[in-house]
Amino acid sequence: MKLSTKGRYAARIMVYLARRRDGCPARKQEIAEAEGISADYVAQILVKLKTAGLVRSRRGARGGFTLARDAQSISVADIVSAAEGPIALVSCQSELCERTDVCVTRTVWEEASELLRRLLEQKTLAELARKADEVQASTQFMYYI
Repeated sequence: MKLSTKGRYAARIMVYLARRRDGCPARKQEIAEAEGISADYVAQILVKLKTAGLVRSRRGARGGFTLARDAQSISVADIVSAAEGPIALVSCQSELCERTDVCVTRTVWEEASELLRRLLEQKTLAELARKADEVQASTQFMYYI
């Protein structure tokens, strides 16, 4: 199983928005430059995040994107689901399969998916933003003259 760039980038975009302490909306170009993601891809992801009710947008000269809810109330599962769809390790969990009634491995995939889903539900956007702040603080250089 591999999480696509859409899910990983969605998490990075959300952390970027959560770390903005000034409350001002962030433009897609600003996010793209800060995160090293193309502006078009950022726009596609922001549409998905907005549809899921995780971000809101404002038009105009002072427009851009902000979190729609408090970072503490947004889980990593919310973000991944918005970008990727349902959290499932295998496609047969979300689609009807002709072997559903006789597939002995299906229960393993369901259990593994549930464990992953629970882990992602426990991690909040606020936690990720705090960790990002810590990483940035520990990597800044101090120069004394």
